[in-house]
Amino acid sequence: MAAQVPTEGLKDLKVSEPANQPNGSNGKPATNGDEEEHGDDSEDEAEDAAAAPAEGAAKKKKKRKPKKKKKNPSAQSDPPRVPVKQLFANKPFPAGQEVEYLNDNAYRTTNEEKRHLDNLNSEFLQDYREAAEVHRQVRSYAQKNLVKPGKTFIEIAEGIEDSVRALVGHQGLEEGDALKAGMGFPVGLSRNEIAAHYNPNSGNKMVLEQNDVLKVDIGVHVNGRIVDSAFTVAFEPKYDPLLQAVKEATEAGVREAGIDARVGEIGGIIQETMESFEVEIDGQTYPVKSIRNLTGHNILPYSIHGTKAVPIVKSNDQTKMEEGDVFAIETFGSTGNGYVRDDLECSHYAKVGDARHADLRLSSAKSLLNVINKNFGTLPFCRRFLDRLGQEKYLLGLNSLVNSGIVEAYPPLVDKKGSYTAQFEHTILIRPTVKEVISRGDDY
Repeated sequence: MAAQVPTEGLKDLKVSEPANQPNGSNGKPATNGDEEEHGDDSEDEAEDAAAAPAEGAAKKKKKRKPKKKKKNPSAQSDPPRVPVKQLFANKPFPAGQEVEYLNDNAYRTTNEEKRHLDNLNSEFLQDYREAAEVHRQVRSYAQKNLVKPGKTFIEIAEGIEDSVRALVGHQGLEEGDALKAGMGFPVGLSRNEIAAHYNPNSGNKMVLEQNDVLKVDIGVHVNGRIVDSAFTVAFEPKYDPLLQAVKEATEAGVREAGIDARVGEIGGIIQETMESFEVEIDGQTYPVKSIRNLTGHNILPYSIHGTKAVPIVKSNDQTKMEEGDVFAIETFGSTGNGYVRDDLECSHYAKVGDARHADLRLSSAKSLLNVINKNFGTLPFCRRFLDRLGQEKYLLGLNSLVNSGIVEAYPPLVDKKGSYTAQFEHTILIRPTVKEVISRGDDY
């Protein structure tokens, strides 16, 4: 989920009822596989009774059938509905791409003290690796079955969200369940000039078209550990250089990230990589520009946007990455102005972690805040998530929470009309011994 360079634009944001959509405009123990299935003992008793000899005959003791062992699934279903804990019962979740530190930090790979610190983080790693495995399986399904021309945005979003909830084993319908594991933020389905934060509200009729460029931004969390990773899909080869530029820029950012790396310097390398590309679309050549007011960000427990930003243009920011940090390295390229603004109907919201106390006069605002606290905390949510929980007529209360500074709204971020934008993103763990690209998969 994109971080935006701070502006004052959200203060006066109003939320309206659904409008017409644009037409072209992201460590609990596993159930052991050898647990016995008890079944229904009454069936065994009935068989014993049926086998009993007639009165006066010698009784023969019937041998009980051995109880069947419960088998764990060996493969994921289609659509994905098997929790990954069942697929990996008694086995650790796979690690991401582990990259050894170089130069002054090379000693960390074998240093006993750093290895000990890594071992202390076993629960932290298991949560992240479970979330990452869910992300890989869900996005693989989405790429093959959901992100296709002719699919509605609602179909794509709900297909991804339902799969994530099934694979973490938490449907999020009971109070507090979504805080245990589930969506780290609403799925971003931003097409063409919309760079980020677009998610269809209920009633949206928009359909993915052959000529679209779609950013798919998915967040999965387990115990508040959020894996944030995104990719871009285009169905026409003419967009390939744009996607390649952004993918290579993200890889450059991932490569340069690490302990003591300065974020401003990383931004310069990302920009240099990105802007070495150009793309020809329908006979016109466009330079690929880094979107200068979007950034990557560090991730904190239950907080998708932490306190550090990773710019995607060169800057004088001397902030260093540190041991223990978790970062989302995400880059955005555009054929337009390379600058986004707030536009269109809002769907993304999040409770502000350090919001000041405010006296809420509207009972609907108080009631809605209670729902948000118990079901999302500081995790971002969207209006369809509230619909799913049975909330009705909540827009007035939601407006009140936004205006009071308790909830922040994240409207879609849009470049120049008619332009095309692309995004790629990975989550990295700055571990004591190695840098782990936790969201790495065979696809990107």
